[in-house]
Amino acid sequence: MSDELVRVRDVMKPGVDMVDGMMTVSEVINTMQYRNNKSIIINRRHDQDEYGIVLLNDIATEVLAKDRAPDRVNIYEIMTKPVVSVDPEMDIRYCARYFKRLGLSRAPVIENRQVIGIVSLTDLVFKGLCRKDR
Repeated sequence: MSDELVRVRDVMKPGVDMVDGMMTVSEVINTMQYRNNKSIIINRRHDQDEYGIVLLNDIATEVLAKDRAPDRVNIYEIMTKPVVSVDPEMDIRYCARYFKRLGLSRAPVIENRQVIGIVSLTDLVFKGLCRKDR
């Protein structure tokens, strides 16, 4: 890899689906704008609260596989909270190490306590490591 520093900000997806925890799984799926994202961020209820996250894998294992009605399951019931996040200025090499250590495949990018994007291992490799302008 080149000595050029590539930051999370450079490779993250700026589009994130953010929802209220009281929404049902059906409502969330039907309102998702970024269907290529494999996660949904759950908004904070107030300034001192933390964000949550639901991966599509969570919906598959906690709703679909358990034969639960998606219109009767609130998203807060299956979310992980607090969410593990990354800083937009983090070097992608450290981000990859962080993901490995914590067993993550993606995380929201948070700046000044606001979600500004999401980054995945796929983004780190294809947009960071394999950049065409190198």
